[in-house]
Amino acid sequence: MAVKTLALKNSAKPTPPAEGKPAAPHSRRLAAIDIGTNSIRSIVVEARPGGEFQVLDDEKATVRLGEGLTERGEIAPAAWARACEALERMTKIQQGYGVSAVEAVATSAVRRARNGAAFVAAVKQDLGLEIAVISGEEEAELAFLSARSSFEMDNLPYALVDIGGGSAEIITTMGAHIEDLFSLELGAVVLTEKFLPRDPIGAEDLQSLRKYVRRTLKKHLAGHDTPVQCLIGSGGTMTTIAAMVMAQRREQFNSLQGYEVLRSEVVHLLAMLARKPLRERRAVSGLAPERADIIVAGMTVVDEIMRRFGANILKVNERGIRHGLILRSLEKHGLAPQAKPPADWRSTVLNFARSCHFNEDHADQVAHLALAIFDALAPQFELDARRRQLLEAAALLHDVGYFINYARHHKHSYHLIRHANLFGFSPREQEIVANVARYHRRALPKKKHDNLQGLSAEDQTTVKRLGGILRLADGLDRRRARMVKSIDCRLDGREVSIRLSGAEDLSVEIYGGSSKSDLFEEAFGRKVRLLSD
Repeated sequence: MAVKTLALKNSAKPTPPAEGKPAAPHSRRLAAIDIGTNSIRSIVVEARPGGEFQVLDDEKATVRLGEGLTERGEIAPAAWARACEALERMTKIQQGYGVSAVEAVATSAVRRARNGAAFVAAVKQDLGLEIAVISGEEEAELAFLSARSSFEMDNLPYALVDIGGGSAEIITTMGAHIEDLFSLELGAVVLTEKFLPRDPIGAEDLQSLRKYVRRTLKKHLAGHDTPVQCLIGSGGTMTTIAAMVMAQRREQFNSLQGYEVLRSEVVHLLAMLARKPLRERRAVSGLAPERADIIVAGMTVVDEIMRRFGANILKVNERGIRHGLILRSLEKHGLAPQAKPPADWRSTVLNFARSCHFNEDHADQVAHLALAIFDALAPQFELDARRRQLLEAAALLHDVGYFINYARHHKHSYHLIRHANLFGFSPREQEIVANVARYHRRALPKKKHDNLQGLSAEDQTTVKRLGGILRLADGLDRRRARMVKSIDCRLDGREVSIRLSGAEDLSVEIYGGSSKSDLFEEAFGRKVRLLSD
């Protein structure tokens, strides 16, 4: 089911209830609670027409419900109290929004604890909250439901992994279809208590942990050795890895959703963290202090799963199980009228552009011209297919800033794009698209520009080259009347000649292209010569 989330910052905030009174039930507002071994997460959403939804509230509490569970076999009194306090707060928040239904699930800790059923009964009695204790397989299905609606999954093998405090769910897929799923007791809290009790971490303890994880994966994943290029991961361990890598790269993206991490980065980061005592791990940028004691165990599992599947890239699904709960709840309550396969990136871009009331004819023409120029330059400058997609997205979106105001609309476009929910793009790619669109007019890219600070030198080069192509193509539709019917672009030494064809005189288009060729010439080191038939 393709369901797009709408960030709260992109639309008006809901009207709060009158002071001192709970909100009246709102038939299109739903909530989900995920009660895990390490943390409890709550999300409140409002359904929109067509199956979309807007996130109204997202609350997290690190309660360590599974603390000491391995040794005692039951939920400890202190953990019980922390969990109940968090659930009471979350329930009041949900009541304040007037939700009409709540989907609450408990996973590994409650599932394993001898007093898990008593905990569920106490919560129902005290708070009126019905909690479903779900199996590991159901956890995996929810994680898959979230990933399928969040990523463009072609007909290729993928491995999806959700790592919690008590268990790890692994789903093997072929495209958007489940092949098999597994729930293994490889949670970050459980493994830390079992193998890494000392501070600093002993080399022998870490080695014992790694061997145990490797043996467990070998036992349960026998026959599931198909290599995958990409691992899609959810859960606190995954988002923490992304946050630490983002900090190390000195990147500043608006979201972790879809963030890509290389296995080499996981390996090096894990080695660094394992050498540090807990006090020093708590100071690592991107690592939340309350997760510093369990991150090494969690990352060891990630490293071994990537090794097992031969995966070189980890894509982070920031939404996880509670997102899957919301998707299931929308369908259950008839708020997602028809299940659809995920949209591709282009339809998502067009839907967003249309929501900003863009000039579709002009955007389509600029995209057509830009891609023709790109294709002529690609062999010489090693421009790959993914960069072509980024250019097309930027071309279609370059004028969405008109939705706010004509003045400085290129900068408005940048901000709208980087905060949009664009299916199929990582945060890095979305930042590139936003920057390419931003430079379709006015000032050329400069090192002092804040919007470039979070991009690597290679990505800044990409922005300049794609931005140069887009800027030139935009000039070639100066009258916004699709006067240019075709172009012939050729490289000739230190010059790029572009011959325009059309039914009428194209002097205005030649003027427009010439006046906007500056970034192209700087980025490619070639002069532009525009001709017409």
